[in-house]
Amino acid sequence: MSAAQDIAAWLRLTLPPGIGGETQRKLLAAFGSPEAIFSAGRSDLRALIGNKADLLLDFSPDEAVEASIAWAEKPGQHIITLGDAYYPPALLEIPDPPSVLYVRGNLDLLAQRGIAVVGSRNATPQGIRTAESFAQALAAQGLSIISGLALGIDAAAHRGALAAQGTTLAVIGTGADRLYPARNKELALSIIEHGAILSEFPLGTLALAHNFPRRNRIISGLARGVLVVEAATESGSLITARLAGEQGREVFAIPGSIHSPVARGCHQLIKQGAKLVETAKDILEEL
Repeated sequence: MSAAQDIAAWLRLTLPPGIGGETQRKLLAAFGSPEAIFSAGRSDLRALIGNKADLLLDFSPDEAVEASIAWAEKPGQHIITLGDAYYPPALLEIPDPPSVLYVRGNLDLLAQRGIAVVGSRNATPQGIRTAESFAQALAAQGLSIISGLALGIDAAAHRGALAAQGTTLAVIGTGADRLYPARNKELALSIIEHGAILSEFPLGTLALAHNFPRRNRIISGLARGVLVVEAATESGSLITARLAGEQGREVFAIPGSIHSPVARGCHQLIKQGAKLVETAKDILEEL
């Protein structure tokens, strides 16, 4: 079987609506590979996943599969699967790794040891400077900086890594062919050149709100620890921190003023056992 045929089988498994990660993993555990899944009879699939077998077998993804393979044939664009040698080893440790990743950039960097730096989109100027300086110091020590390409702390973290001429990975909540938000397009292109952008979502996927909490498990899963710089008490950054704890990753938080709304999430994490950090050295000593 050619590489394109192998990828096509993985795409046939992951593209049908209603066939989520849990169903995909159940099928892969039972049959071993996408090819074996589609070689099985409808009755065998129904016995395992019920009526979802019809969703899987009756979906016609040929056009999307062809477009995705054509996209991945362009320089610097890749589709990697759970069975691929380039699949990030850190993601194999989490309970719900994505079956397929769409990547723009350098695949060799996906295995590099990293730390996630996340925080508020509505960051303070001080928070921006803090995220940049921490990311720059950590990247200078060889850690890949992982974040979500959002405005605020995420963008500052990526910029800090680039300033250190280090590696940075951006996990996005849209298709890899869409760079969101538009204000970070130039930053995204720099990340592609000096690191990689990753997405589990099919090409063309728009910036839907429910996709972003889902992508947070990949941000934490890729990392050995998560640093929260600024966060409100109800924020995606706290979701990332919670997922990190569930995945066995270290959680770090930077304290702030008791009067600042974007410090309260960090203080909440510290009360729950996150490590209070004041310098990048505090993180390096733990990792």
